[in-house]
Amino acid sequence: MNLVIFIPLLVVYLIIMSGLAYYGYRKTNTEADYLIAGGNINPVVMALSYGATFISTSSLIGFGGVSATFGFGLLWLAFLNIVLGVFVAFAVFGTRIRRLSKELNVFTFPSLLGEKYNSRFITVFSGLMIFVFMPAYTSIVLIGGGRFIEKTLGINFNVGLLVIALIVGIYVVSGGIKAVMYTDAFAALMMLFMMAMFLFMIYQSVGGVSVGHSALTAMQDLVPEALLEQGHNGWTAMPDFGSPLWWTLVSTLIMGVGIGVLAQPQLAMRAMTVKDDRSLYRSVLVGGIFIFFMTGAIYMIGPLSNVYFYNTQGELALAVAGGNPDTVVPILIANMMPDWFVYLFTLTALSAVLSTVSSLIHVQASSFSEDILKKMGVTSFFGNKTELTRIGVIIGIIAAIVLAYVLPGGVIARATAFWFGICAAGFLPVLIGALFWDKGTAKAANASVVVGFTVSIVGFIFLHEKEAAAFGISKVLFGKSTLLGYPMTHVDPLFYALPLSAIVFIVVSLVTGRDKQVEQHDDVGLDHDIASK
Repeated sequence: MNLVIFIPLLVVYLIIMSGLAYYGYRKTNTEADYLIAGGNINPVVMALSYGATFISTSSLIGFGGVSATFGFGLLWLAFLNIVLGVFVAFAVFGTRIRRLSKELNVFTFPSLLGEKYNSRFITVFSGLMIFVFMPAYTSIVLIGGGRFIEKTLGINFNVGLLVIALIVGIYVVSGGIKAVMYTDAFAALMMLFMMAMFLFMIYQSVGGVSVGHSALTAMQDLVPEALLEQGHNGWTAMPDFGSPLWWTLVSTLIMGVGIGVLAQPQLAMRAMTVKDDRSLYRSVLVGGIFIFFMTGAIYMIGPLSNVYFYNTQGELALAVAGGNPDTVVPILIANMMPDWFVYLFTLTALSAVLSTVSSLIHVQASSFSEDILKKMGVTSFFGNKTELTRIGVIIGIIAAIVLAYVLPGGVIARATAFWFGICAAGFLPVLIGALFWDKGTAKAANASVVVGFTVSIVGFIFLHEKEAAAFGISKVLFGKSTLLGYPMTHVDPLFYALPLSAIVFIVVSLVTGRDKQVEQHDDVGLDHDIASK
């Protein structure tokens, strides 16, 4: 890369991002401004910010590489991303979240649940889950950005990681959610243009849509033996039903992320930033188009990279990447695309990292200050209402950097599915109950959240093969990597944790609700007897 050309582009990019962050800073005067942008953000800005937060390097880099292995089957995730992640999240859930947050006068996702169920426990526990586990997701987004910079710019991975974290820290600390959303919107526009261009050029490089797809189908005989044994049927077909690859693709990647998006705190909070339901309805079209070009594009580019690399180097994409799916897309860009695209896509990848990490850090910081410390009676150290949140920003960034050095290679897509899955199991039943069912009780919500998170985490530590082997806890305690054999080793914990969490919420609500009615009836009878005497 010619740094004489790239550095001026980077300077212009950083000036624009800094200007937008400063604009957000100037517009941030109250605690509501810092946490939910005052509740009156433009719907287009909200939709672009939502999309940019949703689509990070875990999608562009991690899932792009994973789709090079699994094939077009991952497009089902793009379908769920649009239907559930945009339409349902905005038009169905978003409208109710916005109204409920206004009614309860809350600014965070855990506080929304806690106030709705009148439960201090659920607020603090949910805040702790976010503050403890979200850094893992944040770290893999940092890893994706660091790997891309390393492969395309030749800059040391550690240096790239620290620079990204520093930039994010500066404008999240200073400008809050307004700075985050304005910079997100600009990043989203860059991402949309570059991904559309990337998709066009990959098809051009493989001979067009028809020729490219036919070539990919014809490469079925080249599927590695190890993948064939796990049920791989080629890159244009789904794996064998019930095979190890099928369970990983469907339960972990498609369902884990596709359903988990509805319970993502950083995405749900976006609904609190607009002034009315009409704004959310207007956001659907913009958000849908953005997600279509982002997820749909990368899930097609990944599989087609096999055609390109086989035609040019005689090897499949994963072989060219040395077995690390996280480097497939960066290597593809470095080999296939002209220099000007590499320059601009580098800024696009940087935008994806900054937009997602800034939102995640903001949510972690909000949970730290609003949902944990303030609920425990700590409101301020120096009299500034937003100072606790800013301290949370610093802690969140440090935690993400540390984990980025600890986590192994090729972990981006799986870590994303892990975070989305535990959020779905822990939050989704109580969120649906808060929005659509008036019989939910505090005891039920508390039990459901605890069961959802606990069962998910236990599943990842003792049952799901990839994570259980990495943690090693089961091996130490029981002498074997997983407690149960196949298929439980490949079934994502979401498949049993979410139903169990939902059952607990419904059953406990019905039981405790009935007991409450009996108590109220007895109290009324007692009052009547006293009045009679």
